[in-house]
Amino acid sequence: MILKGYPRISESFISSEILMLESLGIPIDIFSIRQPRESFSHDHVKRIRARAAYLPEYVLPNVKTLYRSNTALHARLGRHYRTCLVEALGRARERRKSASLRHFLQGGHLAALYLVGGRVKHLHAHFAHTPTSVALFASQLVGIPFSFTAHAKDIYTTDPDQLVRKIQKARFVVTCTRYNAEYLRSLRDKGGATTPIHTVHHGIDLDMFRFSDPPPSGTPYRILSVGRLVEKKGYDDLLRALKLLDACGLDFEFVHIGSGELRESVAAMAGELALTPRVRFLGTLPHREVVSWYQRAHCFALACKVAGNGDRDGIPNVLVEAMAVGCPVVATRISAIPELVEDGVTGSLVEPEAPPALARGILEVLLHGDRCRERRKKARAKVEADFDSSRCILKLHPLFKEALKGP
Repeated sequence: MILKGYPRISESFISSEILMLESLGIPIDIFSIRQPRESFSHDHVKRIRARAAYLPEYVLPNVKTLYRSNTALHARLGRHYRTCLVEALGRARERRKSASLRHFLQGGHLAALYLVGGRVKHLHAHFAHTPTSVALFASQLVGIPFSFTAHAKDIYTTDPDQLVRKIQKARFVVTCTRYNAEYLRSLRDKGGATTPIHTVHHGIDLDMFRFSDPPPSGTPYRILSVGRLVEKKGYDDLLRALKLLDACGLDFEFVHIGSGELRESVAAMAGELALTPRVRFLGTLPHREVVSWYQRAHCFALACKVAGNGDRDGIPNVLVEAMAVGCPVVATRISAIPELVEDGVTGSLVEPEAPPALARGILEVLLHGDRCRERRKKARAKVEADFDSSRCILKLHPLFKEALKGP
């Protein structure tokens, strides 16, 4: 399993997948390109038997390491190594990006230290950008088949021609929404490939996110959002919606959990809108604490949109988690979110980049909580039917079991 970073708080769906696959008898080695970003991890990570090996993340600080491993691989593979290197250099020139060479050297390092003469029979990368590039080059070097799971940003910010190339060479592709699958199939068909593309939702651990009674009604209402502070999450739109609620006299508290590159600018915007007394930014928290916030919230809000670079969410896991616990959700009608949230049935959907509509949606939930009783039950039922991680991962098991049989 080739990952960009491991373990990551925001990617619990990957560690849950690894744990479940291990329990089903799939032997896994973890190769991570980055060290952990957080000083803590989710509890279930401790139950994973596989240990992670970390690849050199950048070339310049690791020139000697990458040189030694790739020289050793060249000595073993000879002309074949040189052919693959020439192809990688051609890709780098064609794309005018040095990343292709870096990914090749990382793939060579992986192959030299862990794949040649080892037990690995199949490579699977999570995310279609860097991890899949490393998997592709390692596959070319040593002949081990590869597959990959595509998620969100890695799909819509990647050059389509690059995606086509990776799909063509992969044994199979997995993605987490039907919306993504339709896009990837269109690329596959355009490129004339026949690679199978499977839709498997991420899913969550329903034992962790138990359905609970709503908090007592009354003010101050607690509005919760969990997500990275990045453009596609739409926190600027959400703050503008909160300002409209504040202007109409609603007594509320907004709690945000998560971190991200826009943390300072989002906090500054809250100040500019005079919302600071009503807003709490808690940063990144472990799952057990996040669950307690879901249980205490009157409403969960997420204002996802398409970012300027094309990045967008698939189905944010936090929406699945909130619905599982029974917290009414208000979200935007974007990407694959309607595959989870049915407007007026399992939650509320509004158009993206429309703060007034978002404010109205939140206000309806807060002032008419009695109407949400049936929605809460149907939302839980939706999660149980389509987003139970144990069921979702069972769909992956036969793919990997077949892959381990060899070509």
